[in-house]
Amino acid sequence: MADEDEGSKIFAQFTSPAGEASGPQIEVPLGLTSKQLNGVINELLGNERSELYSFYINEQEITQNLGKMVEEQGINSEMVLSIVYQPQASFRVVAVTRCTGTLSGHTEAILCVAFSPDCKRLMTGSGDGTLRLWELATETPTFTLKGHANWVLCCAFSPDGKLCASGSMDKDARIWNPIDGKPVGKPLKGHTKWLTSLAWEPVHSCDDGVCRRLVTASKDASLRIWDAARGNVTAIMTGHTSSVTAVRWGGQGLIYSASEDRTIKVWDPTRGILVRSLEGHAHWVNHIAINSDHVQRNAPANAKEAALTPKQRYDAALGHDGVERMVSASDDHTMYLWEPAKGKKPLCRMTGHVQPINHVSFSPNGRLIASASFDKSIRIWNGITGKFIVTLRGHVGAVYQVAWSSDSRLLVSASKDSTIKLFDLDQGSKTFGKLVQDLPGHADEVFAVDWSADGARVASGSKDCTLKLWRY
Repeated sequence: MADEDEGSKIFAQFTSPAGEASGPQIEVPLGLTSKQLNGVINELLGNERSELYSFYINEQEITQNLGKMVEEQGINSEMVLSIVYQPQASFRVVAVTRCTGTLSGHTEAILCVAFSPDCKRLMTGSGDGTLRLWELATETPTFTLKGHANWVLCCAFSPDGKLCASGSMDKDARIWNPIDGKPVGKPLKGHTKWLTSLAWEPVHSCDDGVCRRLVTASKDASLRIWDAARGNVTAIMTGHTSSVTAVRWGGQGLIYSASEDRTIKVWDPTRGILVRSLEGHAHWVNHIAINSDHVQRNAPANAKEAALTPKQRYDAALGHDGVERMVSASDDHTMYLWEPAKGKKPLCRMTGHVQPINHVSFSPNGRLIASASFDKSIRIWNGITGKFIVTLRGHVGAVYQVAWSSDSRLLVSASKDSTIKLFDLDQGSKTFGKLVQDLPGHADEVFAVDWSADGARVASGSKDCTLKLWRY
């Protein structure tokens, strides 16, 4: 087939991610690589500057040449082939290589770190019961947020950056103003056990684009939706029979929660009712992620993105099929890929880890999934089909958390072995799946890691009570 590719041709129709035909049907040689296809599509679209695209046939990416894909899929070469093109990140995030600041101040382990959507601030939550806000331009602390009476287990900025929320072992959630470090209203009281996770409503679902509502998950097996501005609870959602471990507020008007009762539940936040329960795991579900996490959390990365409305950015993040996918990770060493807004049947079961899985994360472009496990490895999977791609090795202790660069080409991981490590996940690269940077420096386990949306900094929080900032 490979020899025939050079001379053989096929009629192709290029199609946009939204399913619209771009240009006429054209005859193309089967020997074309994705690089050569880039030239063709740029010409067809009349782009003044050459842009990067990736190409898909029946949702499978063309990684070698057209002929190979046609052969693999058994496509009749007399049919018109539909090739879906998708723009790649036009910017490149440079690998971080050095620690530019070791910021002390917390007196216990740092358990959560989060960058603000505009990448100007960072929030850390600690076992000392406080949160701290840091100014990134100067790498200095600006405010210490006091009020919690026990460990701070989770924290998050609202997607519009105007508020931040924290959840603690003291059973309360609190809302803060990141500009002056003061509490907003009273503590959100109601849960009877500690908080495990929280999530803000996405900007495009909010009235007038102002984020007010958030959902909290607790060990008491319930979820509560709060109006952050008023400080009151608007819905209490019960149905789980054990601790809720993670919660996500999806972009299609649904809330997803994972629990130690082995299920993931899908809720309607407007009515506060259960829509469906997703079953399949044989042990606790530890974490969930959705393919729009990155875009819902961060401000536009560039001028091109800034020109879009939040809803347009969300739709672009979902890609050509417009489906919100979710991945769940469990103590049963497996993961499941779901389309939770559509139904309760998983797309696939993902096996390979040999210990419980702590953390999962979709790449910002939604095409890859990274999973971090107690088996000291990170595994990379196809974000559309759930197919296994590669194992990232290098850590000598459990891997607790991972964070993607905003161009989806690099991944950073935090581990019990006191290091953070950086891996190359650029699919066109010769070093794909390889360790690029080993970043030692912490004196103890690293519990939390995050990468700013502008790509400039990685932040890591450790049991050694310090926050480290890494740059290139």
